Amino acid sequence: MKLNRLLLALALATSAASLGAAPLADTTAVFAKPDAASPAVAYLKAGTEPALAANTPAPAGWAAVTLAGPHKVYAANKDISKSLEVHAGAAYRTEPKTDAPVIAFAEAGDKAEISGLHGKWTEFKLSKNIIGYIKWSGAPAKTAPKTVATPAPAKTPATTVATDVPAAAAIVIPGKAAPMGDGGSSALPRLFQGKLVSTYSAFHPKRPYDYQLNDNSGERYAYLDVSKLLAIEQFNSYIDRTVVVYGTAKAVTGTKDMVILAESLQLR
Repeated sequence: MKLNRLLLALALATSAASLGAAPLADTTAVFAKPDAASPAVAYLKAGTEPALAANTPAPAGWAAVTLAGPHKVYAANKDISKSLEVHAGAAYRTEPKTDAPVIAFAEAGDKAEISGLHGKWTEFKLSKNIIGYIKWSGAPAKTAPKTVATPAPAKTPATTVATDVPAAAAIVIPGKAAPMGDGGSSALPRLFQGKLVSTYSAFHPKRPYDYQLNDNSGERYAYLDVSKLLAIEQFNSYIDRTVVVYGTAKAVTGTKDMVILAESLQLR
């Protein structure tokens, strides 16, 4: 009996080892299909041991690999149901645009959590494994790395927010007025952080905007204009949560208030 258990353990260990691979010598592109003309959906850094997907066939010169989640993906708002689920068969893309690479297709039961809004697109954190393909000949593939210009990290106070936004954006600390340029508005879009709150009140039905950002003390420091964020149903799930808004601030005419014209919004 002990011998049988030993042999079984040895067989399982050998099987598990066969799913691994030697570390990659160079940064290697992971393609959506076993075709170098298909878009690259990810890159494996040099030294990474690719997780070979043993049950997924691939043509000669290629290997299927498993990309473990979570993944940041984007789905078109038109493909999202009223229950905030992505319709089965809809494309998950690597960027919020129609020509971005498709990293996977939605399936019923996918665990996808909304993490941002980008106009006609919604950002999700997709918690499932994805299959991709790398050039493979039984040894680490040597694929030219994708050249990406990486700016030096800026030195910012501990209270600033680091998110995926254009490099020109600035950080505005909650509770402080946004810097204003000509005409009482900021010259460039900026980052704003605060708690998203509805302005609805049964005792004060008249309100200039439906939402506002509150600072850490619970006081409003800016209204929020969400007319550019088309996914209002998804947007409502952010109420009473801390968010980071990318947009342009301007003064509300005739008042001392400020309003932010939101271009995108993400959970903090």
